[in-house]
Amino acid sequence: MRLRNNPNAYEILAQYSSYYMTDDINHKGRWSKVFKNDHPIYIEIGMGKGDFIIENALRYPYINFIGMEKYPSVLVKAVKKLDDKDLNNLKIINVDANILNEVFEADEIDCIYLNFSDPWPKRKHAKRRLTALSFLKIYKKILKANGEVI
Repeated sequence: MRLRNNPNAYEILAQYSSYYMTDDINHKGRWSKVFKNDHPIYIEIGMGKGDFIIENALRYPYINFIGMEKYPSVLVKAVKKLDDKDLNNLKIINVDANILNEVFEADEIDCIYLNFSDPWPKRKHAKRRLTALSFLKIYKKILKANGEVI
């Protein structure tokens, strides 16, 4: 996906405050309270334009979903798809995967989705891949004992 900067991205995202969370680090260990239930929490790292996570939130109302994206301009494309929806089980955050352990407590997440992640094809960029060992260690920490990465 070609990324174009949207200088008004944060202003647009603020209009979707029921979905877009700005203080995500302050909810570490308390995401169930954000959703006001004890349902499982699934996250998608690199949610892009949001089609996958929005469809899952619609299909599975008994699961809480958190979509993560590094670039606010991309998040704008996703939140605009939520105009005619009322999803209490979906939150969207603007976070780099490098700080997942600052956003989620150990054993807080039930499932992690990695869909169409940036492949970083060059060998020297291997550590940037979301499947790199450094990321897998973070996933293991934040996932519950029976959690999975898909």
